[in-house]
Amino acid sequence: MKIFYAKIRLILISLLFASAAWAEAPIVKTLPDSNPERVLLIGNSYLYYGDSLHNTLRRMVVADQPALEKKLQYKSATIGGASLDHHNIDWLTTPGRIGVKEAFQLVILQGHSGAALSAKQADIHTKASKEAVRSIKSRGGQVALYMPHAYVPPHKQANPENVKKNREFYVKLGNELGAMVLPVGLAFDEAYKRYPGIKLHKSYDGSHPTRAGTYLAAATCYAALYGKSPVGNAFDAFGEVDPITMRMLQEVAQDTVQAFFGH
Repeated sequence: MKIFYAKIRLILISLLFASAAWAEAPIVKTLPDSNPERVLLIGNSYLYYGDSLHNTLRRMVVADQPALEKKLQYKSATIGGASLDHHNIDWLTTPGRIGVKEAFQLVILQGHSGAALSAKQADIHTKASKEAVRSIKSRGGQVALYMPHAYVPPHKQANPENVKKNREFYVKLGNELGAMVLPVGLAFDEAYKRYPGIKLHKSYDGSHPTRAGTYLAAATCYAALYGKSPVGNAFDAFGEVDPITMRMLQEVAQDTVQAFFGH
């Protein structure tokens, strides 16, 4: 039975690689510092739902590398309903401003959930990202752009084409800025293809992530940023994600990252 499932997974990975080959590829595939300890996440409610992305990601890192626990300094700056331009990123990333004495080694930028879906929001996000990258890199930091999950029903903007739009927008922007792109949206899409009954979005709005959705986002970020497979990671969201679902999400995250970056 294990051999059967292993073969099925290999087929799924090959299909992911095949679909990725037809799209523009990300230029930045790894971070110069693949073990960042001082990390700042900037965004909106997508980051603080599900016990927050920064908490979940940090706990995955600690579960895999316990020796880093006391060294890790994760911070999250969020504004509900915000676009990236609502944040004073230069202030947030100034050493010492928010309780971290040294400059952040990595800053994850997450903007408006519909940034790729309208010319106005795309322009706002692009300009804000360019300014943020200049500021962050001037302090020696690395930047990762968060590709959000697409809306699903009952959200009024739900459309299967939004996954493609998000991918094209963020990969193009990431390549232009020399920033890594975190393919969270692609991981959500892949999870729904494999497991149609899985609940990754809040049922009442089709927008915000559930606890499982945040877990998948964290596993995807972990695989991309730290270059390590999340499959088998011991962090179980304090029992809020059952073992079977946890394993499924870990595998989806790893397969998505592997296909996206061509590793």
